[in-house]
Amino acid sequence: MKASQLVRVYHDLFAHYGPRHWWPADSPFEVMVGAVLTQNTAWTNVERALARVKGVVALEAAPMAALPVDVLADALRPAGYYNVKARRLQALCRWVVDQGGMGALHGMETRPLRAGLLNVHGVGPETADDMVLYAFGRPVFVIDAYTRRLFARLGFVRNQESYEGLRARFERALPRDPVLYNEYHALIVEHAKTTCRTRPLCQNCILRPRCAAALPVVPGAGRDGTRRSRDGSS
Repeated sequence: MKASQLVRVYHDLFAHYGPRHWWPADSPFEVMVGAVLTQNTAWTNVERALARVKGVVALEAAPMAALPVDVLADALRPAGYYNVKARRLQALCRWVVDQGGMGALHGMETRPLRAGLLNVHGVGPETADDMVLYAFGRPVFVIDAYTRRLFARLGFVRNQESYEGLRARFERALPRDPVLYNEYHALIVEHAKTTCRTRPLCQNCILRPRCAAALPVVPGAGRDGTRRSRDGSS
């Protein structure tokens, strides 16, 4: 798959799914909190945890940093790994406060902003880039497992390619537009959840003509393109 084809893939996905309106949040800081909470859990669980946190403390860095960690952890139970996530969130909140608050972060250049986030306990490259893109509107492309799966099948991802190497290739191939990056990543997530699953549903995939890894369409097959026996097994 050539780099120039990435834009065409975007247009195919957008035409099929429409705008995703992601990331759902009432403030940039809430995006940052959600980026930590969504690690290893479904978004529905994040929404439940956020609602519980809002019932305990203002969703702002200073009050959350001052909250007893066990109280915060209890509020985060729906998100799973709640003790770990409570410590990570408080580390993030303390960092935000130490930098001078959200206003000061919005004034930072992208490179030091991303580097600072990566130094926060529990914030890895994907989480940092979620924050940089969705909370601060910077042109940084998020690489996650869905992106790797889809673009490995499309032939763009090389074996064992590093996070930073793959991110750089996306950013070189696409216009440096945070609105485009925002929508593209959200569309990738939607497509990977609904169609390009671990066991892909190739038969109805909008990207099928572009995908060398697409399963062949078999007469009498199920939605994933594999033949079914009478008892429904494949």
